This record gives sequence, C-alpha cells and structure tokens, in this order.
Amino acid sequence: MDEQTDPVPASASPTASPAGRSGGLDPRAELSEFLRTRRARLKPEDVGLPDFGRHRRVPGLRREELAQLAGVSVAYYTRLEQGNGRNVSAEVLDSIARALRLTGAEHSHLVHLAKPKQQKRKQQPRTQQTRATLRQLLDTMDTVPAYVAGRRSDILAWNRMAAAVFGDWGALPPQERNWARLVFLNPDYRELFVEWDQKTSDMVSFLRWDAGCHPDDPRLAALVGELSVKSEEFRRLWAAHDVKEKSHGVKHIRHPLVGELTLSFETFRLVDDSEQQLVTYHAEPGSPSAEALRLLGSWGADARRATDVSPRSH
Repeated sequence: MDEQTDPVPASASPTASPAGRSGGLDPRAELSEFLRTRRARLKPEDVGLPDFGRHRRVPGLRREELAQLAGVSVAYYTRLEQGNGRNVSAEVLDSIARALRLTGAEHSHLVHLAKPKQQKRKQQPRTQQTRATLRQLLDTMDTVPAYVAGRRSDILAWNRMAAAVFGDWGALPPQERNWARLVFLNPDYRELFVEWDQKTSDMVSFLRWDAGCHPDDPRLAALVGELSVKSEEFRRLWAAHDVKEKSHGVKHIRHPLVGELTLSFETFRLVDDSEQQLVTYHAEPGSPSAEALRLLGSWGADARRATDVSPRSH
C-alpha cells in the first residue's frame, strides 16, 4: 500500500478515546501519531531534498524520504512509525530526531514514547505533596505572584499574590485546581489571558510532555478524555501532538481590577522532585505593571475577593 494512503489509527482522531487498555494513554498510538505529525510538517525543500513536482496527497515528507535522511531502511522506519519501538537504539532515535528537526523537548518526548520506563503493574499514581518549607517560602514572597505546579498541570500551592492575579484557587475543590481545566473550561480565564490562543497551545504541549513521561497514568488519561469531550479547542490542539516543557517567557494579563499586566515568568524544577515546579511572575521595575502589582499586594484579601475569576466550576 502506498504510504500516503495508510489508514490513520483511531487514536489520531481528535474525538477518539485517549485511554489505552491499561487505563492510561496508548504508547504505541502516541508514538505512531507523534512521528506522523512531525513528518507531515516537513517539506522536501526544508531538508534539502529535490521536489520533482509529483502530486502529494498529503503535505510532508514520505516515509522513504525520511528513512533516507535518517540512514535507516524504509521497513525499519515504518515499523517504528506504526508504534513498534521495541529494541530501537538511542543512535537510531537520534538520527530520526535530527532528520525530523525535532526540538530538544520533542527529542526527549520521542525517547519517552519509544522506550517507555517499565511501570509496576496496577501502580496507582501517588498524590503529590508540597513541602511545608516550600509553602513557607511562597508566603514570604509577598510581592511576587508564585505557585507550585505538579503533574497533569495540577496547582499544588500558591501565595496570596498569585491569588490576587489569577483568582482564589482556594475557593475551588482540590480536583478543580488544575491549569488545563481552568484554561479550557472556565470562560473567565479566556478574558484573563490576552494571548489566550498561545496559552491554550502551551497548556496542551505541557500535557503532551507529561503524557510521554507517564503514559500509564489513569488520572492524566481521564483528564485528557474529559477535556476532549468538553472542549473542541482542546481536541484540535491535542491532535497536533506538539510538545514542550514550561521554562520562561512573558505573559500579558487582562486583570479585572488593575487592567493589563506584562509579567515575566520563570520556572524552577525542584531538585528532589522534578515533577514539581516553582513558577514565579514579576514585572519590570518601575513599570506600570510593577505599580499594579504593588496595588494588588496592598489590597490583599480584598483583591482576591474582587478578582473572583476561579470559583466557578464548569
């Protein structure tokens, strides 16, 4: 069969169930679709191959072209793209990553999918806890919005400045304190983030990274399933298979009390628990955003009550 007419597995459909037989995500389907989508975004001219004008039914490189670039046989690459990553070497994965022009995060994601860590059977994901000393640190950061995020984009701990900027997460049940849920299911957050499209794209890319590291996580599969049912935007972004790690950047916030804020964020992974991240936001000293943060900090609890962007559960 011509490789451009290969049937697309059910998992490629944005509306398909993401859960595999183990209750998590199906690693074979994830590997297959990740490679397909990365190959589809490349054109022959992008990688120095001639394009003789032959009609292509779908965009992107053919399997034989990708195999040629990676220095592997077409049959070998085809097996890998069909989700069979058993016995694949690190050197071959490196070659394929270079041929696909993967980013560092994408390369790591490919390795996670092709060579998943062995999990204990029926092992339940542990409940993440934030150290008391880390919570104390958050409380001392009285001018800097900061929070601790965990697996599946869960919000584990935060300070009063984070509540003043993003809403009183304490008013939500613990299971609702999740960035993906808030961004896709709470319409107030569409108003809060000026670049909402970028926020949603980043959010799904972070979840994809988590899924590659923990394909057997039933809670993550349940979250992806719920969001896929309730949000068309999530389904579309999830089907793209983009992946990245949260690092640093700038966010533009449309705050209901002080107007627009331009805040830089930094992400710090904990040395003793890399699945927890301390995320901080700050404004340029002397800027209008810095003055707005100072005002929010002086209002304290009154600012949290007036902001009120997160108590609604949808």
